[in-house]
Amino acid sequence: MNKWKYAVSYAQSAPLTAPLPLCGDLYESIIKAAKHGYAGIEVHGRETVEYDYKKIEQISKECGAGIATIVTGRLYTEGKVGLLDEPVYSYEAAITGLKKYIDIARQLNVDIILGWVKGVIPQGGDRERFLDILGRRLFIINNYAKEHGVKIHMEVINHYETNVFNTAQETLDFINRWSLDNCYVHLDTYHMNIEEFDPCAAIRLCGKKLGYFHVSDNSRRYPGSGQLDFRRILSALKEVDYSGYVTLECLPYPDRDTAIIKAMEHLKECEPAAKN
Repeated sequence: MNKWKYAVSYAQSAPLTAPLPLCGDLYESIIKAAKHGYAGIEVHGRETVEYDYKKIEQISKECGAGIATIVTGRLYTEGKVGLLDEPVYSYEAAITGLKKYIDIARQLNVDIILGWVKGVIPQGGDRERFLDILGRRLFIINNYAKEHGVKIHMEVINHYETNVFNTAQETLDFINRWSLDNCYVHLDTYHMNIEEFDPCAAIRLCGKKLGYFHVSDNSRRYPGSGQLDFRRILSALKEVDYSGYVTLECLPYPDRDTAIIKAMEHLKECEPAAKN
């Protein structure tokens, strides 16, 4: 019997080119996710969003699903600030924004995902110098989140999109080097398909430090539409006794509803074949 729960990525609005299969009203989306067998939604939004926490709690009780985690990426993509920025006003704004996300997560009793907002090392920059900068700034966020009972899941993203934390090994080594005891590795099957020699070995490498998990097929469409073997992947999750969320983050093709439904069908089909 698997210990993880399924969730689906959500944003109030997103283009069809974004891997966010669930869009629209927050409360209706929670209900819709529950209808299709998901335990929660992963929320992509700004740190300035105001949530009706009591209403979310009530809907969650009624339908059995809620908010799974809070994603911080739009602080970088829309807010244009990151932890690796050199101007003081910019990286301080990133730290302040991340603290706001943590405050939201604390109210919802969930964790946060830290991916894009770490920023990038500028072309020609001294890599070790910038990694030291990132370590010191992440240590501040690590401790703030720990004080508030919120875990940080550091997303591993392929090298075509960023130049920091491209593999499970690199991310895990960084966490250990800087004693980020409240940070965990967040793996994604799409990115692992590009960067890892063996995605299942990457899962085993992380072990108890695997905090969060995204699924999509090799084309970034829904699981079962492409070439990835989700029986092996789920087997590896069982092997490390993973108990977090397995969250669908895929392109909304052929349409949003079909992607959400087909993904769950395929994952459930793979579960019995996953080795205990």
